Amino acid sequence: MTDDKLNPRSPHYEFLGPPGALAITLGVPFITYLLYFGCSEAAGGCLPQPSSIPDRILSSVSNPNWWKGLWDTEASLMYLGWYAFCVVAWAVLPGDQVAGTTLRNGGKKQYKINAFSTFLLALGVTSGVILRYGPESFTFIYNKWVGLITASLIMSVVQAIYVYAISFKQGKLLALGGNTGNFIYDWFIGRELNPSIGSFDIKSFNELRPGLILWVLINISMVCEQATRRGGLANVTDSMWLVLAFQTWYVADGLYNEPALFTTMDITSDGFGFMLAVGDLLFVPFTYSLQARYLAFHPVELGPVRTIGVLFVNFLGYYIFRTANGEKNDFRNGTNPKNLKFMTTKRGSKLLTSGWWGRSRHPNYMGDLIMGLAWSLPTGFDTPITYFYVVYFAVLLIHRQRRDDEACAIKHGEDWNTYKKLVPYRIIPYIY
Repeated sequence: MTDDKLNPRSPHYEFLGPPGALAITLGVPFITYLLYFGCSEAAGGCLPQPSSIPDRILSSVSNPNWWKGLWDTEASLMYLGWYAFCVVAWAVLPGDQVAGTTLRNGGKKQYKINAFSTFLLALGVTSGVILRYGPESFTFIYNKWVGLITASLIMSVVQAIYVYAISFKQGKLLALGGNTGNFIYDWFIGRELNPSIGSFDIKSFNELRPGLILWVLINISMVCEQATRRGGLANVTDSMWLVLAFQTWYVADGLYNEPALFTTMDITSDGFGFMLAVGDLLFVPFTYSLQARYLAFHPVELGPVRTIGVLFVNFLGYYIFRTANGEKNDFRNGTNPKNLKFMTTKRGSKLLTSGWWGRSRHPNYMGDLIMGLAWSLPTGFDTPITYFYVVYFAVLLIHRQRRDDEACAIKHGEDWNTYKKLVPYRIIPYIY
């Protein structure tokens, strides 16, 4: 197959093309910094007094020292050390080799499965430090927040430049959506499908390890910050423990089920560029941990009744999320233990039409959203900012669902219209 046929020009843009790509490139770091400066103890609360916001913004951006304060050499070395730890753990910890889906060139990438082992190692080292030196020894993430944001942003930019540059080497398999010829858009969306250094796959590594595990370590640091202020771990609030437990379980579940990642759109269809780099390395750990950071300086006591209510919401979301994904993975792997109904398309594909996948076309997204609400509820209702994750995630999942529908319509043709009549709801039955 010729290179032009294997890597055709991408026929259309997403995200409103280059202007949209540029807006998101600038907007994601802006929002990440904004969530700190607009919701932090140092900024005067969450939110600061609205009347003071314009003056605060103007005085900050016009002050050279404020810009210099975004850089922290010590925090940058910490972040670099953390990333190196993840790479070394990937290299030295044992793990099975799992084949990904068949690529357009007929090959299959081999992935080393040890993200969960890396997670356990990181938790073991962290627990040892806290047990030996006390919770105050692990509050540095809270104190180095801005510097760590900047370090992860720089890492994202450097990686995006690197993978874009190497995508022009002969023999590279490009993403079907990332070869438009426009530098800004291709750099953002990701030009190469699976950029690698030897057997080290950059995309799948970033998806699961540095940012996702760091998210949990950040939450642990917020627990330690609250414990230091309140006189020990015994005095940490029930709300903080809930956030830590929910999000740790979510991350652990994703890492333990690492092979399921290799059938997702991010891996099978999307290239790796700035969009995925900044999402994995910056946005996930430093915005998803907003609830824990808020509770570190604004403790909330829920009490037994509200705790049980929040637990119920989270377990409901997790049950839907896990059972829906279980049905899909079993079916894709050629088993159907629940004897779920399905339709067969003209091209031979099989689409589930019963079980969770008969209730909506993306029931796992519904479970994700319910869990996201449970993560925010422990913060109470003093500020809407701690519910940012729920709103953002709803927008993200709706956009992803629409992208998936467009791709399936192209793939299945008229059969997709038939399927949509059988399963009319997109995410939430009877609502959307």
